[in-house]
Amino acid sequence: MSDEITPELFEHLVELAALELSPDEAEYLRRELNKQLTAIHELEAIPLDSDTPPASHGIPYPPQIAPPIRPDEWNPYPDPDG
Repeated sequence: MSDEITPELFEHLVELAALELSPDEAEYLRRELNKQLTAIHELEAIPLDSDTPPASHGIPYPPQIAPPIRPDEWNPYPDPDG
């Protein structure tokens, strides 16, 4: 894998995120992230026809049965004391 997360890169990311990790935790998380990158590369290698439509959540609903898209609007949380 050409874009493996090196210990140096992981340490830099940990500093940017202001995480406090023990050396064992850091090594475990770095290995797990690299496993996920490997899985992503394996998925990217699956040949797909150019006309295959993307699925937004893994289940390609036909338009006639797709649930309506909810509007992106702010709704206040109800006050439990009110």
